[in-house]
Amino acid sequence: MWKAPQEPDRPASSSSPSAAASSRSASSTMKSSHDALPPLTPQFCFSTSTLKEFLKSSRSTTDDTISQQLNTLSTPPSFNPSTTTTRQPSHRLIPSPTLQSFLSTTLYPSWRQRTEVLTYCAIVATSPDPNDPDAGVIAKANEAEKQRIVDERLDPYSGRYFPKETRTEILAGVVRNERGVEEIVRERTWEVIQSRSTDGMGGLTWIQAYEEWKKTSS
Repeated sequence: MWKAPQEPDRPASSSSPSAAASSRSASSTMKSSHDALPPLTPQFCFSTSTLKEFLKSSRSTTDDTISQQLNTLSTPPSFNPSTTTTRQPSHRLIPSPTLQSFLSTTLYPSWRQRTEVLTYCAIVATSPDPNDPDAGVIAKANEAEKQRIVDERLDPYSGRYFPKETRTEILAGVVRNERGVEEIVRERTWEVIQSRSTDGMGGLTWIQAYEEWKKTSS
């Protein structure tokens, strides 16, 4: 799992240990996985297990825990005995400035990070790959299959041949699948955010809101 580098031990300060722990906890809650962006290299992309693990880790620290993170942003209502017989909402709405700050500093940067990784790996998947260690073996196997004489009357399955994929083809499939997952994850996250927003995020889709943020943050 990708993690941000831990801070080195520091000398004890005059503040109490409980206060320091509370500060670290709040900082950790609001910090997204964009601090752990890996070096983008073809080797990183071709190691598809590493690529998928990074994406999974990034989602787990933002989208998969979105409800818990939003709960830390809302203030519990003060107790009012007169409302005990009235059905209360199952979740608390979050003031717009607080919610926008969370989106701009935590969620959107995480989305952009994963987009950049998938875009880079998509380019790698469609680029020439002369260093593929299996390229020669695959080419020979495919050529040998072309020369093979098949009589499907004797064996109807003998004509079936599933060539081994090159690593660029494998990577292209992984990127395609992960982009599909990303769409689903963001839609689900946005539904939760809209339900906690005081104005339903102005009726914007996640794509519209994210694009607006990119324009102002670039």
